[in-house]
Amino acid sequence: MQNSDGPFAPANLVSTQDGAIVSKVLLKNRQGSVTLFAFGRGEELSEHTVPHDALLQIIEGAARIRIADSDFLVNRDEAIILPAGVPHAVMAEQSFKMILTMIRPPKDQ
Repeated sequence: MQNSDGPFAPANLVSTQDGAIVSKVLLKNRQGSVTLFAFGRGEELSEHTVPHDALLQIIEGAARIRIADSDFLVNRDEAIILPAGVPHAVMAEQSFKMILTMIRPPKDQ
Protein backbone atom coordinates (compact mmCIF):
# COMPACT_ATOMS: atom_id res chain seq x y z
CA MET A 1 0.00 0.00 0.00
CA GLN A 2 1.25 3.46 -0.69
CA ASN A 3 -1.09 6.39 -0.19
CA SER A 4 -4.19 6.23 1.95
CA ASP A 5 -7.38 5.64 0.06
CA GLY A 6 -9.32 5.71 3.33
CA PRO A 7 -10.25 3.02 5.82
CA PHE A 8 -9.75 -0.64 4.95
CA ALA A 9 -10.18 -4.04 6.57
CA PRO A 10 -6.73 -5.69 6.80
CA ALA A 11 -8.18 -9.20 7.07
CA ASN A 12 -9.68 -8.76 3.59
CA LEU A 13 -6.29 -8.06 1.97
CA VAL A 14 -4.92 -11.64 2.26
CA SER A 15 -6.47 -15.09 2.21
CA THR A 16 -5.34 -18.14 4.14
CA GLN A 17 -4.13 -20.97 1.93
CA ASP A 18 -3.55 -24.58 2.93
CA GLY A 19 0.16 -25.31 3.18
CA ALA A 20 1.22 -21.67 2.91
CA ILE A 21 2.05 -18.46 4.71
CA VAL A 22 0.91 -15.41 2.74
CA SER A 23 2.23 -11.93 3.52
CA LYS A 24 1.57 -8.40 2.36
CA VAL A 25 3.66 -5.40 3.41
CA LEU A 26 1.36 -2.52 4.37
CA LEU A 27 4.03 0.03 5.37
CA LYS A 28 7.81 0.04 5.32
CA ASN A 29 10.44 2.69 6.01
CA ARG A 30 13.73 3.10 7.87
CA GLN A 31 11.98 3.04 11.25
CA GLY A 32 10.19 -0.26 10.71
CA SER A 33 7.42 -2.07 8.92
CA VAL A 34 3.83 -3.26 9.20
CA THR A 35 3.14 -6.60 7.54
CA LEU A 36 -0.07 -8.58 7.25
CA PHE A 37 0.24 -12.39 7.38
CA ALA A 38 -2.20 -15.25 6.74
CA PHE A 39 -1.11 -18.69 7.99
CA GLY A 40 -2.65 -21.91 6.76
CA ARG A 41 -3.39 -24.53 9.42
CA GLY A 42 -0.22 -26.33 10.52
CA GLU A 43 2.17 -23.70 9.16
CA GLU A 44 4.83 -22.09 11.33
CA LEU A 45 7.70 -19.67 11.48
CA SER A 46 10.46 -21.62 13.20
CA GLU A 47 12.32 -20.15 16.14
CA HIS A 48 14.35 -17.06 15.27
CA THR A 49 15.40 -13.71 16.69
CA VAL A 50 15.29 -10.18 15.33
CA PRO A 51 17.31 -7.16 16.50
CA HIS A 52 14.25 -5.00 17.21
CA ASP A 53 10.96 -5.17 19.12
CA ALA A 54 7.78 -6.28 17.38
CA LEU A 55 4.07 -6.17 18.13
CA LEU A 56 2.09 -9.18 16.90
CA GLN A 57 -1.70 -8.65 16.66
CA ILE A 58 -4.11 -11.47 15.82
CA ILE A 59 -6.97 -10.23 13.63
CA GLU A 60 -8.58 -13.57 12.75
CA GLY A 61 -8.33 -16.98 14.40
CA ALA A 62 -5.70 -17.77 17.03
CA ALA A 63 -1.99 -18.61 17.11
CA ARG A 64 0.45 -20.34 19.41
CA ILE A 65 3.40 -18.03 20.06
CA ARG A 66 6.60 -19.22 21.74
CA ILE A 67 8.81 -16.56 23.33
CA ALA A 68 12.01 -17.97 24.87
CA ASP A 69 10.70 -21.01 26.77
CA SER A 70 7.09 -19.84 27.24
CA ASP A 71 4.11 -20.70 25.01
CA PHE A 72 1.13 -18.37 24.65
CA LEU A 73 -2.21 -18.84 22.89
CA VAL A 74 -3.02 -15.47 21.33
CA ASN A 75 -6.61 -15.07 20.15
CA ARG A 76 -8.40 -12.71 17.79
CA ASP A 77 -8.25 -9.09 18.99
CA GLU A 78 -5.27 -9.85 21.25
CA ALA A 79 -1.64 -8.85 20.84
CA ILE A 80 1.76 -9.81 22.24
CA ILE A 81 5.17 -8.13 22.30
CA LEU A 82 8.13 -9.97 20.77
CA PRO A 83 11.17 -8.47 22.51
CA ALA A 84 14.33 -7.70 20.53
CA GLY A 85 16.95 -10.44 20.63
CA VAL A 86 14.67 -13.02 22.31
CA PRO A 87 13.99 -16.25 20.36
CA HIS A 88 10.39 -16.67 19.25
CA ALA A 89 8.29 -18.87 16.98
CA VAL A 90 4.78 -18.67 15.51
CA MET A 91 2.59 -21.78 15.02
CA ALA A 92 -0.80 -22.13 13.35
CA GLU A 93 -2.82 -24.82 15.09
CA GLN A 94 -5.67 -23.37 13.02
CA SER A 95 -5.70 -20.89 10.15
CA PHE A 96 -5.17 -17.32 11.35
CA LYS A 97 -4.27 -13.79 10.26
CA MET A 98 -2.00 -11.35 12.04
CA ILE A 99 -0.44 -7.92 11.72
CA LEU A 100 3.24 -7.70 12.63
CA THR A 101 4.60 -4.24 13.45
CA MET A 102 8.38 -4.03 13.77
CA ILE A 103 10.03 -0.92 15.17
CA ARG A 104 13.74 -0.37 14.69
CA PRO A 105 15.58 1.51 17.44
CA PRO A 106 17.28 4.79 16.52
CA LYS A 107 20.84 4.26 15.26
CA ASP A 108 22.25 6.14 18.30
CA GLN A 109 20.94 3.50 20.77
